Amino acid sequence: MLEIEYSAIINEFKTVVDTTPSSKCLKKRKGLINMRIMSLKALITAALLSVLSLPIHASNLPSISEYQLDNGMKVIVKQDHRAPVVVHQVWYKVGSTYETVGKTGLSHMLEHMMFKGTKTLEPGVFSKQVSQLGGQENAFTSANYTAYYQVVGKQHLEKVMQLESDRMRNLVIDDTEFNKERKVVTEERRWRLEDQPTSKLNEQFNATAFMNSPARNPVIGWMTDIEHYKASDLRDWYRQWYAPNNATLVVVGDVEPQAVLALAKTYYGRYKPETISSVKPQLEIEQEGLRRIELKGATKVPSVQLGYHVPSLVTAKTAVEKQEVYALAVLESILDGSSSSRLPVSLVRKQQIAAGASAGYNTTDRLSTLFELSGTPVTGHKVSEVENALLAEIEILKTELVSQPELERIWAMDEADHVYYLDSIQAQASIIGSLVSVGLEADTLDYWIENIRKVTPQQIQAVAKKYLTRDNLTIATLFPDGKDHSGLKAYTGRL
Repeated sequence: MLEIEYSAIINEFKTVVDTTPSSKCLKKRKGLINMRIMSLKALITAALLSVLSLPIHASNLPSISEYQLDNGMKVIVKQDHRAPVVVHQVWYKVGSTYETVGKTGLSHMLEHMMFKGTKTLEPGVFSKQVSQLGGQENAFTSANYTAYYQVVGKQHLEKVMQLESDRMRNLVIDDTEFNKERKVVTEERRWRLEDQPTSKLNEQFNATAFMNSPARNPVIGWMTDIEHYKASDLRDWYRQWYAPNNATLVVVGDVEPQAVLALAKTYYGRYKPETISSVKPQLEIEQEGLRRIELKGATKVPSVQLGYHVPSLVTAKTAVEKQEVYALAVLESILDGSSSSRLPVSLVRKQQIAAGASAGYNTTDRLSTLFELSGTPVTGHKVSEVENALLAEIEILKTELVSQPELERIWAMDEADHVYYLDSIQAQASIIGSLVSVGLEADTLDYWIENIRKVTPQQIQAVAKKYLTRDNLTIATLFPDGKDHSGLKAYTGRL
């Protein structure tokens, strides 16, 4: 399914690096949230299956108002008057795929420093003031963008816009604060990656699948790069990318578009545009044979990860290629859209060789992306059995057409996701911001259901044959290293 759908917004913390304190609470709540999502999705899916002949049309959805300030900053407003609440987000088109060798992780490090004060605010005051308003605030960095957001009562929109606009151009990167925060980030990397074998495997898997593209860069950065950052590197990165003509303001909630535009002109419109250097194209070289890596780590359970190079909606240049993306998205849902999809049914419940098996595909990556599979064996079975079973499921898709009832069930599940994302103004804003930040239209998701309904069983089989091949495959396997790791210390810094 579309990775930026509501269910994936909840899982945003798996693929981005958050720095503000509230992420601790969100991580603790994620399990409960996912349980509630699955329960509601099941009810919505059942209802949609009975009315599948009544499609969701984009014309039935709340309209999106789009503007551009004189300095080049995009402003997008979506009205949702169900509660007197508003989400205010600023998205910068810069992330780990914009970084060069030796300077990986700069976008994430700068995100940390954005909470360390401006010319008018001392470190920590920004978060304190939002909290005093009764609001929530956070930030995250990904491969494609960096975003900052606040959720407040609608009467406080002007105040958070004033605060956020201040740090767009008035950030102070103090040497002392920088040195302290760099230590925090190195410790964060140890906790998130060095001491997490599955995360470490994923990082090395990415670096193997992508040979020359910046898609291989870890969002948090390589440790040797982090250790050698200088405060001047951050100041240069800030000046280069944090400008109004490289940013998008997204506001969703109980607001009027013209009122939001007037505030945006007052607070963001006062800044001059900057010269934004275009990123040199670094197209990934064609893979011409199977790639395989192995990692031994502090785990008792092995696991395997597989990935095939595939296009995204951003990299697809023709209507045919875009339809292939929709077919791949449906294919992913067939394998792992719910507990009744093929991977959990076949590998977990029928064959009983896997404790878990999943598929993943980000249709909106700015650069080339991967169609991924992963699995973990149950006690008594080998990781190689899980790998072979995953590959066998792919072969079935190549040789047997998907049935119409199964395809209709996938449509219903996707429509359930679509309905549920509309229930959250935070999800609506996040989806809009992520789409625009990679160059897609703000209303792309509004037409998602219409596009996946055009996918045929023949198209699903065709993309499986075209992209999911051995020569286009990277496999990474994690094995236990057999050592005692009881002495590992927990991370105690800020998340």
